[in-house]
Amino acid sequence: MSTHSSTGAPAPAVLVLEDGRTFAGTAYGAVGETVGEAVFNTGMTGYQETLTDPSYRGQVVVMTAPHVGNTGWNDEDDESSRIHVAGYVVRDPALRPSNWRSQRTLEDELRAQGVVGIAGVDTRALTRHLRERGAMRVGIFAGDAVTDDAAMLQRVQAAPEMAGSALAAQVSTSEPYVVSAKGDKRFTVAALDLGIKTMTPTRLAERGIEVHVLPATATIDDVRAVSPDGLFFSNGPGDPATAGDQVALLQEALRDGLPYFGICFGNQLFGRALGFGTYKLKYGHRGINQPVFDRTTDKVEVTAHNHGFAVDAPLDRPTQTPFGTATVSHVCLNDDVVEGLELHADDGRLLGFSVQYHPEAAAGPHDAAYLFDRFTDLLASAGTKEAQA
Repeated sequence: MSTHSSTGAPAPAVLVLEDGRTFAGTAYGAVGETVGEAVFNTGMTGYQETLTDPSYRGQVVVMTAPHVGNTGWNDEDDESSRIHVAGYVVRDPALRPSNWRSQRTLEDELRAQGVVGIAGVDTRALTRHLRERGAMRVGIFAGDAVTDDAAMLQRVQAAPEMAGSALAAQVSTSEPYVVSAKGDKRFTVAALDLGIKTMTPTRLAERGIEVHVLPATATIDDVRAVSPDGLFFSNGPGDPATAGDQVALLQEALRDGLPYFGICFGNQLFGRALGFGTYKLKYGHRGINQPVFDRTTDKVEVTAHNHGFAVDAPLDRPTQTPFGTATVSHVCLNDDVVEGLELHADDGRLLGFSVQYHPEAAAGPHDAAYLFDRFTDLLASAGTKEAQA
């Protein structure tokens, strides 16, 4: 589908927010219409990893970086099998890519996968609007899909809201699969795919872990059938309040004594399993430059984020749960949002932990890579305790 009109000029496009504000631009990618939740990403690089991150399911991503598409598109950097964003908003798309790894243009890939986008938008004004008013529903209408303002606004306002949306099953694998350990196998881990990124099991495999990736619909019996040394919950889209089955599975695993590690959605579900609530952030954290304080090491790390929900846990005290003592291990330095949890036994042993951000660094900095080593250490210590028992 072409993004250009019969005259050769780009087709006209309009972005319509649910509060009625509109932005005019030109079609970028597929021509048509799309609706979703408008969110902004502050990353200067890594747009291919962003577009293929399943956590963006149902969201129209606004790029704050003014120039997008400079490095084109390749077949190596995808974080899943397809683009997951509902729509894409950029200010100045690259006229042509310039990178030795580029195999085609970003717009060609958006068009090939049917992703409706818009270019020429004042993304700075749009981002400020979302920061002030909060993430909201939005529509992109391009080409013949552009109609009168009232009709387009009605289409946007009829779209489902992100709060209350259960999306993990839509992006999860349908069948289990195994990512083999690199080098000598040390441990086996069951990983629940709630929207897992390709790099995550790769980081685990690099540490001698055989990863059994299970569908989001897996049961505790499916987990036990793997005979794992530990359990991992991935990132993923949607409202954590809708993931009751996955929370119940995690609680059963904690009762079994399985060491746990969770990322992003996996942090939110860990919080709910421990008895905390979750809530929707005004506009969320999305980018690769978010400062987080690790309370266990007193170090600050620059991290990659993509989340619109957070855990409601006390920052100033531990919390007793049916599974042990829970504490907040990481805090965002921008707004004090909970960025990590730890669960300890009465004797002080670490039983499980989670973080709200993305230590797999795809895209993003590598400051948090130590968390995969921390999980490996947890698996090793749990095995030692079991052997001693």
